[in-house]
Amino acid sequence: MTRIVDRRAVLKGAAAAATASLAAPVLAQGRTEVSFFYPVAVGGPITRLIDSYAADFEKENPAIALKPIYAGTYQETIVKALTAHKSGTPPVTSVLLSTDMFTLIDEEAIVPFDDFIRTDADRAWLKSFFPGFMENSQTEGKTWGIPFQRSTVVLYWNKDAFKEAGLDPEKPPATWAEQVAFAEKLTKRDGANTSQWGLQIPASGFPYWLFQGLTTQAGAILMNSAGNRTSFDAPGVIEALQYWVDLSRKHKVHPTGIVEWGTTPRDFFERKCAMMWTTTGNLTSVRANAKFPFGVGMLPAGKRRGSPTGGGNFYLSKKASRAEQEAAFKFIQWITTPERAAKWGIDTGYVATRKDAWETQVMKDYVQGFPAAAVARDQLEFAVAELSTHENQRVTKALNDGLQAALTGTKAPEAAMKDAQAEAERILRSYR
Repeated sequence: MTRIVDRRAVLKGAAAAATASLAAPVLAQGRTEVSFFYPVAVGGPITRLIDSYAADFEKENPAIALKPIYAGTYQETIVKALTAHKSGTPPVTSVLLSTDMFTLIDEEAIVPFDDFIRTDADRAWLKSFFPGFMENSQTEGKTWGIPFQRSTVVLYWNKDAFKEAGLDPEKPPATWAEQVAFAEKLTKRDGANTSQWGLQIPASGFPYWLFQGLTTQAGAILMNSAGNRTSFDAPGVIEALQYWVDLSRKHKVHPTGIVEWGTTPRDFFERKCAMMWTTTGNLTSVRANAKFPFGVGMLPAGKRRGSPTGGGNFYLSKKASRAEQEAAFKFIQWITTPERAAKWGIDTGYVATRKDAWETQVMKDYVQGFPAAAVARDQLEFAVAELSTHENQRVTKALNDGLQAALTGTKAPEAAMKDAQAEAERILRSYR
């Protein structure tokens, strides 16, 4: 049974910590402090990168004091950001999920960037981001988020496992049918035990996101651009879920039940699965930890190719002063220059979010030595917006619950999606 969390209680419980973390030190006269919520636990490699960027920015902009605050997971970070907003002491800027856009607008927690776009250079900067990423950053003619650590879902495969199975190690499956056929050859069984699965698609953490890869390939779009309608029971959505269920129950090439998001890369490293779907944000980790040659490819096509975009955007707090907002805007422009966007992509595995970042020499050199890095960029041609609606957490939960019910055999795919759509309709009706 899914555990229901009272969001109000979570917000209340986070209030003290969020407010305390924003207590401002005494600054030198004339300096503007920019508090900056970032979704990562303290101590990781990305933390060190952000600290380094903050130090470099302050050297170039001594009138601005940048204060990164590491706020945990994306889910924890938005709870803390909204708690701080309600208490009147919000961070000036935050990196939150691109799908949080409607929630932040409804809470009147953010301002659009349009008022800060004044020059031709500003307008060129805003147009430089990939259109696929801007789909989750703009609504009703306004820009509410700036793409920063963004991603798509990609396919990883073990080239040694392909060789052992008699498959071309340089050729990933290109279609749904090929994915099943390849996975059948890659699955290793010893009696009742399976030592290597052909494929793993995680169904915890972000099940809706991985599922959007399948629904997009089936020709279905889960929501409208206004964020007030969903189509969870469309024929293509049901077809996509049936395919996912069949991977385990019919074809027996995928574990039954819920495949964990966090353990899937480890299963790949330990050769417990030969192919996996996961974020391109794992690319640097896979490169560091896989003790075998691996490939990275676009997701296989059904009726079409496709993947949702994902990841985080910069947002500006509505309750921050104009001076603080201007300082944060300067930082956001600074950290998203072509050279820094390229370096961030290389260091983390996220997709460099603007086209001209891929024309920098450092990125050209990186891609020449590691062509897999360009797969997610190339897949943006076929990308769609990640599921994002008003009351996004509740609507997404309705879909996730339906997916998990089907994958565990509690409901048939069609019934699960009809129930999910009915719940989403109940939630969103008042926004139309």
